[in-house]
Amino acid sequence: MSRRSLISIRDLSNSAILGLFDLAAEFAAQPRRRLMLAHDAVMATLFYEPSTRTRLSFESAMLRLGGQVISMADPGASSVAKGETLADTVRIVEGYADIIVLRHPREGAAQLSADMVDVPVINAGDGAREHPTQTLLDLYTIFQEKGRLQGVTVALCGDLKYGRTVHSLVQGLARFGAHMICVAPHGLELPEPFRRTLTAQYGVDIAQYHSLDTAPLGGCDVLYVTRIQKERFADQVEFARIRSSYQVSRKTLERVREDAIVLHPLPRVDELDYSLDGDPRAAYFRQAAYGVPVRMALVAALLGLREVPGFQQPGTSATPASEAFHCPNPRCVTQSEPGIPARALVSEAGNSRCAFCDAEQEVVCPAS
Repeated sequence: MSRRSLISIRDLSNSAILGLFDLAAEFAAQPRRRLMLAHDAVMATLFYEPSTRTRLSFESAMLRLGGQVISMADPGASSVAKGETLADTVRIVEGYADIIVLRHPREGAAQLSADMVDVPVINAGDGAREHPTQTLLDLYTIFQEKGRLQGVTVALCGDLKYGRTVHSLVQGLARFGAHMICVAPHGLELPEPFRRTLTAQYGVDIAQYHSLDTAPLGGCDVLYVTRIQKERFADQVEFARIRSSYQVSRKTLERVREDAIVLHPLPRVDELDYSLDGDPRAAYFRQAAYGVPVRMALVAALLGLREVPGFQQPGTSATPASEAFHCPNPRCVTQSEPGIPARALVSEAGNSRCAFCDAEQEVVCPAS
């Protein structure tokens, strides 16, 4: 198959996601077996930010497919410490590997990397923007645990502004006809561009609450909890104030149905009480374990090792914008990479959006 990357959950059609689930279930049925599908392939994992589950599950997935892994887990021990740019790094690594998995603090870094190389790039988290493979395993977990995606009600709790897992997940849930409510401290609500997109494309109207005490949790099938993203806060005093503003505890679960499940992308800090681990509704460790078969399926599809129905369909297309554009997002990769000009596409609302980080800039019409 032709080269393809996974930058956003939008890059996959619903049929492709369900096809990946079927393949993941096939791999999960033989969890300890090492296959030889990728015996002549090499994966490079480039992690500019800390990771346990994502990096190790990707590396485990490749090894269980029979492939090999090379890794940069500490950019401080690489040429990045000497000032090498991301664009140069991925172009070098392209010569060493058949597929690249990238985590980077700059939003749009994965798209920039995919534009630079001719091997597939998988976005393992780019700043606060998206984390599409986490969404794949989150959706897979709900599908396995609840038996469906359509019609499930999911309460998303925590840092919805900086939590990139949520930014991908809300799009995936909306596409499959799930219902959502958002529970976030003041200032950490789901960003408005995501809300507008969900309303415009899927007709989803998400109710917003600022406290677990007032949110209607009794009708939820899934309670999805996220941590406060300390690394995204410029003001650590503000972080300290907000981090203790909510916690999912045994008292919280008294208001949740007996057949509901609690998910968390992990790591947790103090937003999820450790006493919940023994509750049968606590599914977050099963959720993490699903990361291996799901990522095995994705890697096998991207490398063309297994056929996945619908996977060859193109992702969401967008129209290039014609006017001059400067990305307004200070966290965008174009703000830190020399020689990478900003590029714009037309958003669903008709505004210009950055082709790398999706930040929107309203078009100002000249006065008549």
